[in-house]
Amino acid sequence: MQLLDLNNVTTKYGDMTAIRDVSLSVAEGHIISIVGSNGAGKTTLLNTISGVLPSAGGTITFAGKEIGHLPPHKIVEEGIIQVPEGRLLFPDMTVLENLELGAFNRRSRKEIPALLKAVYNYFPKLEDRADQLAGTLSGGEQQMVAIGRGLMARPKLLMMDEPSLGLSPLVVKTVFETISKIKSDGITVLLVEQNVLQSLMISDDVYVLENGSIILNGQGRELLNDPRVREAYLGI
Repeated sequence: MQLLDLNNVTTKYGDMTAIRDVSLSVAEGHIISIVGSNGAGKTTLLNTISGVLPSAGGTITFAGKEIGHLPPHKIVEEGIIQVPEGRLLFPDMTVLENLELGAFNRRSRKEIPALLKAVYNYFPKLEDRADQLAGTLSGGEQQMVAIGRGLMARPKLLMMDEPSLGLSPLVVKTVFETISKIKSDGITVLLVEQNVLQSLMISDDVYVLENGSIILNGQGRELLNDPRVREAYLGI
C-alpha cells in the first residue's frame, strides 16, 4: 500500500523554482531515501510535504487524503512528523522536556509514559540523561533526542532530514541502525541524506534529486551498482 504519493509537485521561492514536477511514492512500512548534492532541493521537498512551504502545483496524497492544502499542524495530526536538519532542540530545556514536547498532538498526548519507554528502548542513554539540559549533550546525543522527539508524536511517516550530519562515524552507524529498527517496528521512513552509501544500504527505494528534479529512481541495493550513482555520489 502506498502511504504517500506526490504527483508533479512544484515549489517556488518567489520567481525561482526549487522543486519541479516531482513525483514519488512511499510504500507503507518501507524506508525511502532522497539523495542528491547540496542545493538539489531535498530539504525543500520535505518542507513542502510537511506544509512548511506551500506547493505551487501538483498534489500530495497521504493515506488516501489530499493534504497539499493543509497547514503544518494539521499535517502533523495526520501522522507526518519531520525531524529537522540541525536537530533544533530547546537547549535550555531538559532531555525529558524536549521529548515530551513531541507528544503534543491528540494521538500521542495520552500515551506519554508508553512512548517514553519506547524511545528509551531505542536510545537507553537518553533515560540516563533525562534531567540534563539538551544544550549540554554531545552532537550524537542531541540527534538521539531529535529522533526521539519525532517518535513521541506517534508518526505514521517519519521524515528525517540529514540525521547523520556532523556526527562521528560510530554515531552515524548507530543512527542508521536505529532507522532500520524504526522500520522493523512498523514506522515508514522518508530519509534525506548526503551519506549516500549508508542510505542505499538500508533503503527499499531511492530517488536521486538534482536541481529540483528526480533524475533516477530504483531499489537501494540496485543503485549501489549503478555506474552513474557510483561515480557521482560514491566516488568509485
